[in-house]
Amino acid sequence: MSGYPHPPPGSGYGSAPPGQAYGAPPQGQPYGAPPQGQHQHQTAQPYGAPSAPYGVPSSAPYGAPAAPYGASYAPDKPYNPDKPHKNQGGGGGYLAPAPGYGSPFAALVPSVFPPGTDPNVIACFQLADQDGSGFIDDKEMQRALSSYNQSFSLRTVHLLMYLFTQTNTRKIGPKEFAALFYSLQSWRGVFERFDRDRSGFIDANELRDALLSLGFAVSPVVLELLVSKFDKTGGKKRAIEYDNFIECCLTVKGLTEKFKEKDKAYTGMGTFSYEEFMLTVLPFLIA
Repeated sequence: MSGYPHPPPGSGYGSAPPGQAYGAPPQGQPYGAPPQGQHQHQTAQPYGAPSAPYGVPSSAPYGAPAAPYGASYAPDKPYNPDKPHKNQGGGGGYLAPAPGYGSPFAALVPSVFPPGTDPNVIACFQLADQDGSGFIDDKEMQRALSSYNQSFSLRTVHLLMYLFTQTNTRKIGPKEFAALFYSLQSWRGVFERFDRDRSGFIDANELRDALLSLGFAVSPVVLELLVSKFDKTGGKKRAIEYDNFIECCLTVKGLTEKFKEKDKAYTGMGTFSYEEFMLTVLPFLIA
């Protein structure tokens, strides 16, 4: 694509993985159906039998730390992430977050440009890094990308920074900037390929095909939600432009990668603790 440095072979994100797209159902099987050979075993409940109303709290609030084994829950001792409960006698309590779910505000580790990085990418970063700190903030990156005709909202910039640094410090270093830059080049090419009428927008069907080319198979319901969310007209046009296409891709990619950490066998199912779920979803809401 004109105006962009060419990425090194195999670098960046956005290339479709080999084989079946993640999230696609096995051939001949309805979307969302349980895998063949597996049956859901549930205890039958008589029709009309009473059950606890949704939202009624149990004896302990959802997400509250478990009390030590043999001890009763103490509601006067709320969960304090700075003072985690100790396991006494094999008891429960919140432990440190699982790997990959550390603090989203952890300090960013200094980095350098990978060997072979295009000199234009390096110059773009250095021009934005006016104080020579080795990092650029969100507004500096927004200006840096605009020099390559990439006009992004700050929310999209924040999502880009989070996905490539795994922190919400809203700063980015040379290594992450290079990967981000090459990925944007790939995604721009995908957008232009599926914007078949050259309108500057892609509709729901084009978005489905574009996501599939990136390796993400989403259901029709999820697709409708994505178009509704990222259509700047509030759903009237039922199409999204490039800036929001990038934000959409970042959201699908980020959530899918977090989910795949819990789905090692690629079954389409994963188990999350309450803390892990919150740390997975919230960064995309507060970007």
